[in-house]
Amino acid sequence: MFINKVDRGIHELKHSAEEMFQQFERVIDQANQIIATYECEEMGVSQVSPIDGTVAFGSGYYGWAFNLQLFARMYAEKNKMNYDVLVKKMWGENYFNPKTKKFQTHNDDGNGGYLQRAFNAFIMQPIISLCKNIMSGNWDKINKQTKSLNIELKAEEKEKENKDLMRCIMQKWICAADTLIEMIVKHLPSPRQAQAYRTAHLYQGPIDDECARAMQKCDKDGPLMIFISKMVPTSDNGRFYAFGRIFSGTVGPS
Repeated sequence: MFINKVDRGIHELKHSAEEMFQQFERVIDQANQIIATYECEEMGVSQVSPIDGTVAFGSGYYGWAFNLQLFARMYAEKNKMNYDVLVKKMWGENYFNPKTKKFQTHNDDGNGGYLQRAFNAFIMQPIISLCKNIMSGNWDKINKQTKSLNIELKAEEKEKENKDLMRCIMQKWICAADTLIEMIVKHLPSPRQAQAYRTAHLYQGPIDDECARAMQKCDKDGPLMIFISKMVPTSDNGRFYAFGRIFSGTVGPS
């Protein structure tokens, strides 16, 4: 699951870190309620959770995204902390008390004040701060933050402004491609595993015929079964480039 348009929450809606956390939590709960209606034994566990690494947050337009695992690795390496503990503490009712150097489940700092939840303090607040400094052109703070994050900007990149600069810096720090590819590799089933139960929903013919059996096994030597999802005309408008997914069989030049 990818919760998109986080940049709009920062710049347009002016949400605080806590407001964004509350909204994220609502969206995830609502999505899981819908997912629950489609669960089946063959699919296994399909509920999504930030702690499990099946939820990412970010901006598709600007090309940046993160999950808890990304930030847990950053802080674990930098502060010599336990990665497995950090992942679980970065979501929900968990607060880090700088005075005791420990996590706690309430926001009382012991001095009559209040603590930010760990998700906000460790993740959202640094992101919000960096984005706002970039958009306001505050280079003193930008230089300080990029240095602490080990982000190197080339001379020509420092000439960028506003949205172009934000896209550049955020992609160097928390690139959406890296985050999403890692999630796909770790959590999505392989085609061979998925097609065993998806074929019945994809194929309208008899589920026990030769084509269906080949699709269920991803059989490269079986009948060619391909779904064409897009046709792009050539420059002379005489032919089309076909974009599709092969479920069984093999395609080659004629």
